Amino acid sequence: MPAWATSLRALICLAAIGAASVGAAQTSDLVSRNAFRVCADPANFPISDKAEAGYENELAGLFAQKLGLPVRYTWFPQATGFIRNTLNARQCDVVIGYAQGHELVLNTNHYFTSVYVLIVPRTGDLAGVETLDDGRLKGRRIGIIAGTPPAAHMARNGLIGMARPYNLVVDRRHENPAQDMLDDLGAGRIDAAILWGPLGGPLVKSSYPEMKVIPLVGETLPPRLFFRITMGVRQGEKVWQRKLNGLIRRHQEEIDAILIEAGVPLVNDLGSGVLEPRK
Repeated sequence: MPAWATSLRALICLAAIGAASVGAAQTSDLVSRNAFRVCADPANFPISDKAEAGYENELAGLFAQKLGLPVRYTWFPQATGFIRNTLNARQCDVVIGYAQGHELVLNTNHYFTSVYVLIVPRTGDLAGVETLDDGRLKGRRIGIIAGTPPAAHMARNGLIGMARPYNLVVDRRHENPAQDMLDDLGAGRIDAAILWGPLGGPLVKSSYPEMKVIPLVGETLPPRLFFRITMGVRQGEKVWQRKLNGLIRRHQEEIDAILIEAGVPLVNDLGSGVLEPRK
């Protein structure tokens, strides 16, 4: 074989090897093979906390078990800079709960849908309320996390004037607006509270048995009050996303059981009806 042909063949082989390496880099995500590395808030009970008592901690344990890996956490307050300092800094590889469609992460398939809830005393006339246009809410002091979607519904129904706002973006190691709101409800400082269901439902179940959780599935006008929840991974990590999607699909009943046991109100994908626990 002529020398030029031998050199050409070598170049072709090198190019093929290089292309294969690029392909491997594109399809083999740079995630840990030694641990299920989770980005999480250390003080966001009942969702997650450093004692690993939240339901997202339990979900992380389930996924780690299915992967045959230990769980390893990177703790950071879930406020401004959370994704930048955890997932995008490659300190961890997955956020267990993230709203579908958020541009900061690549979303997996959603594994549950939930909705904002109205929380009222279990006894009394407000226990029968189902929508925010109910006349029984007129003139009542209602707690609301400032800037959240239900505030627009409250304004539409003339409920903002006596509303009591609580901070939205906080470091929960130092401030806990949801718990403060429920404590105020228990003490009679407000008459009702509106919270994101996956936060309010488990809090009531664990610590406020005298209160009733009412999923706001009857609100038909915008903004919507229901959201589909996914896991979040780094943009571009399609292989890792597909692996998690497969785990979600195969273990949905176990995921549902953890969420229901925690007290998370599950609704259908259109947010129009509460899902009953599977028998």
